[in-house]
Amino acid sequence: MKFPKRYLIVILTFICTSVCYIERVGFSIAYTVAADAAGVNQSSKGTILSTFYYGYACSQVPGGWAAQRIGGRKVLLLSFVLWSLTCALVPLDPNRVTVLVIARLLVGVAQGFIFPSIHTVLAQWVPPHERSRSVSLTTSGMYLGAAAGMLCLPSLVKYRGPESVFVAEAALGAMWSLLWFTYASDPPRSEHPKASASGFGESLLPIKKSQGVKTAKIPWKKILVSLPVWAIVVNNFTFHYALYVLMNWLPTYFELGLQLSLQELGSSKMLPYLNMFIFSNIGGVIADYLVTKRILSVTKTRKFLNTIGFLVASFALIIIPTFRTSGGAIFCSSVALGFLALGRAGFAVNHMDIAPRYAGIVMGVSNTAGTLAGIVGVDLTGKLLEAAKTSNLDLSSPESWRAVFLIPGVLCIFSSLVFLLFSTGERIFD
Repeated sequence: MKFPKRYLIVILTFICTSVCYIERVGFSIAYTVAADAAGVNQSSKGTILSTFYYGYACSQVPGGWAAQRIGGRKVLLLSFVLWSLTCALVPLDPNRVTVLVIARLLVGVAQGFIFPSIHTVLAQWVPPHERSRSVSLTTSGMYLGAAAGMLCLPSLVKYRGPESVFVAEAALGAMWSLLWFTYASDPPRSEHPKASASGFGESLLPIKKSQGVKTAKIPWKKILVSLPVWAIVVNNFTFHYALYVLMNWLPTYFELGLQLSLQELGSSKMLPYLNMFIFSNIGGVIADYLVTKRILSVTKTRKFLNTIGFLVASFALIIIPTFRTSGGAIFCSSVALGFLALGRAGFAVNHMDIAPRYAGIVMGVSNTAGTLAGIVGVDLTGKLLEAAKTSNLDLSSPESWRAVFLIPGVLCIFSSLVFLLFSTGERIFD
């Protein structure tokens, strides 16, 4: 049997998200080591770690627009080349703050185009009954990349220095860009009426006609005032608040909160992200099964998985500081991130349910909120820890970290309620 082209596209987007998150985890590990060696305080570390998300936030909606007008395939390639070149050319020096800030802004802007482009590509290539597992597989690449980064990069930093992480990331980016350039293509336009009605197989680009170009008008106002869109936005914010706080501050929590080096943790430090990879794909398979077997409607399926995922994650996040061993902290963070990933089969696929033709645009809007969560959460965590030190609390004390994990835990409860009340699995944008 011939291997379907859409499967190849999904595999390539999976590898794409993996490489992106190797870069993000890699920077937090390399910069933490370099900054601690240079005596940088926690608040300043939080500012630098959050700089990426400013650039990332600025390019989400433009990324969706560019993917809609130019094509997700082309935009994806250009953005990957840009961030890879930035990693290759900019040195990691905590004392050169301006250079580091500009570099992280550039990487953030470039990577901000990636996810709206991916959603545009998948909306074109993947039929509705395969969307949950396809999106879950693609996004699970983030977590496998983060797991691989947590496992391998601390040793690379130890033996080759923090700068070696940048070189490795640039090489991975170049290799993926070559694969995408060689094997990716735009989908053939579908003539099947049901496929066209769902947005599957359609070119989302302007259609050339003899008398000019007819461009589909993007319903910006309808998108921005839609309650189902806002249900996705709120949950995207909460998901990324929890994810980015853990991704950027878990190394510091293990080093200062539990007095353990990442080297001592061995392979166990990758478990939270490996759990995300597993649960993300479990959620996708369950969602598609419930929908295709008509056990639940699309709306009820999305709400069920989103609610279970976020409520379990909230409990696990809140109790993290009560465990004073590496095993307890890794178990709680693994449960939290795993069930958040399960919840993605609710809100994250919902872009394609309600607006398949504008999936990149809606993804850009909701991912802007997710990026703002990175700016707020990562920076706020640094300030909370610095305030704890000012109050004469040792950062090895659980009280110093309680607010850090309580905030995303409460947000998870609030977001699950919003999704239950306002989300839908029905198509609402033509």
